[in-house]
Amino acid sequence: MKLQDLDIIVTAPPAPGWGGRYWILVKVTTDDGIVGWGECYASSVGPGAMRGVIEDVFERHMAGENPENIEMMYRRAYSSGFTQRPDLTVMGAFSGLEIACWDILGKARGRPVHALLGGRMNDRIRAYTYLYPLPHHDLGAFWTSPEMAADSALDCVNRGFTAVKFDPAGPYTLRGGHMPGMRDISQSVAFCKAIREAVGDRADLLFGTHGQFTTAGAIRLGQAIAPYSPLWYEEPIPPDAVGEMAKVASAVGIPIATGERLATKAEFAPILRNGAASILQPALGRAGGIWEMKKVAAIAEVYNAQLAPHLYAGPIEWAANIQLAASIPNILMCETIETPFHDHLIKGTIRVENGFITPSDAPGLGIDVDEDLARAHPFTGDGLHLQMQEDPCDYVNGNAFEGGAPAQKT
Repeated sequence: MKLQDLDIIVTAPPAPGWGGRYWILVKVTTDDGIVGWGECYASSVGPGAMRGVIEDVFERHMAGENPENIEMMYRRAYSSGFTQRPDLTVMGAFSGLEIACWDILGKARGRPVHALLGGRMNDRIRAYTYLYPLPHHDLGAFWTSPEMAADSALDCVNRGFTAVKFDPAGPYTLRGGHMPGMRDISQSVAFCKAIREAVGDRADLLFGTHGQFTTAGAIRLGQAIAPYSPLWYEEPIPPDAVGEMAKVASAVGIPIATGERLATKAEFAPILRNGAASILQPALGRAGGIWEMKKVAAIAEVYNAQLAPHLYAGPIEWAANIQLAASIPNILMCETIETPFHDHLIKGTIRVENGFITPSDAPGLGIDVDEDLARAHPFTGDGLHLQMQEDPCDYVNGNAFEGGAPAQKT
């Protein structure tokens, strides 16, 4: 069995567009006709350029290879061009293709991917969700309304979720770490207070920031929200300043989570070694793929740390997250996004029931991809999957964070 053909589909989720502006799906076919699906997570170049990178990685390092030889293909991609260091774009391309290889291997053997990774460790995976507007909420007002956030959180808890994530501390700016404005701190506290009062002890609060703050600013904000006992404080400073993140971790008393922008064990290991975070959030379509993150999970065990795979993408990466989660002892939870498009794209083959996911025993990733639906929604825009704003923090009027891909209004 050898890898033979590659097809790339860039599909755009319809409004409101949760999961990013587009998802890059890869379809890999072997010489004996087995099809594997993967997903390349958000890249720093547009989908046209990324298509070329994916094709190059496949042709250069994978075409004609036995899909079993994942370690060899990984080392080729990781070493390409005399690098042997994480290249976010190359790793994003390889990761989606690597996921497709596991899908192929599972289908060839009639076994789920987790059975090939050491077997089933977890019969249920705890799920969490970001707080999204409910149908009666105003899309513009939602992001600065503690009351609407509490309303959404209560809805999630009533559907069985035991953890909810929100990030009211804006802005999400390319200028790097900044000192939060007092309005942003007050708004963050108000969100935590309202959500905690709404859900009580039925759910954990997951506080996101997207690497927005200076070390001092992150400590200041973290200490302000600490009385509401968040389960985690996500990426409080830019992800490359490992020593500074460790200072935040030691000062705020809230578990630090990070990882959606990291790739390979080379970037995750220093986080653990320096005590910068105790919860790792790899995005499997970027971080190096399933096998590389299985290694990271093993490293995390040594440091008594847990994994909570990140998802702001489509359901193929979600399926990969679940297969990894089923096989490791130190899984905390998995992010999930429930929209009709996510569901229809994999024909309802993954379900969140009462806040938990039961890993499928179906071969491969355990999903059935609706290829026609993916092709029927091509991406035609010019933005990136996620983008940062250029404007600095507004210390006068406050800030309204709507994420790196604001909701589509139509």
